[in-house]
Amino acid sequence: MKNRSLHIKNMVCPRCITAVEQTLNKLNIPFEEVKLGQAILNIDKNKIDFEILDKELRNIGFELIQDKNIKLVEEIKNIIIDYTHHSDNNSFTINFSNYLSTKIDKDYSYISNIFSETEKTTIEKYLILQKIERVKELISYSELNFSEIAFKLNYSSVAHLSKQFKKITGLTLTQFKNSENKERNHLSDI
Repeated sequence: MKNRSLHIKNMVCPRCITAVEQTLNKLNIPFEEVKLGQAILNIDKNKIDFEILDKELRNIGFELIQDKNIKLVEEIKNIIIDYTHHSDNNSFTINFSNYLSTKIDKDYSYISNIFSETEKTTIEKYLILQKIERVKELISYSELNFSEIAFKLNYSSVAHLSKQFKKITGLTLTQFKNSENKERNHLSDI
């Protein structure tokens, strides 16, 4: 499988998966599966023209990743995005460092060091930024109150969520909820 796997930067949602699938189909590159940050091909990846594929992917906001540390960082980011934005609240009750180590099958201190060196921030800070973006999204939908959002994202209390939200955004939860422009960041820009 190693020689059939492509790593792709900036994939953050199901629409990204669809866009990459469409690109592979357009270029007649047979694939087994596309998931966040990765495409598993049905052929040896050395049989494809990387220059053309990378150009097509860049046209839609993605790019191929070759460096092993950058691949690892992208894998970590995709796991965090999936964990934060696409998991149910039962997932949040587990120890995240153990979860991440298990998903990647590497020691947490190793992946933490690679992430910090490459991104100039910690995994924990990146996770918090993703959680804050998820909070913004949930507030924008107006389906859950602050207590339900805090519970859903495994904050110990609304006060803890509020403090972290204000620290990151400069706004209280209520100020954000009442603002006309509920500005959110693109997940790949975090």
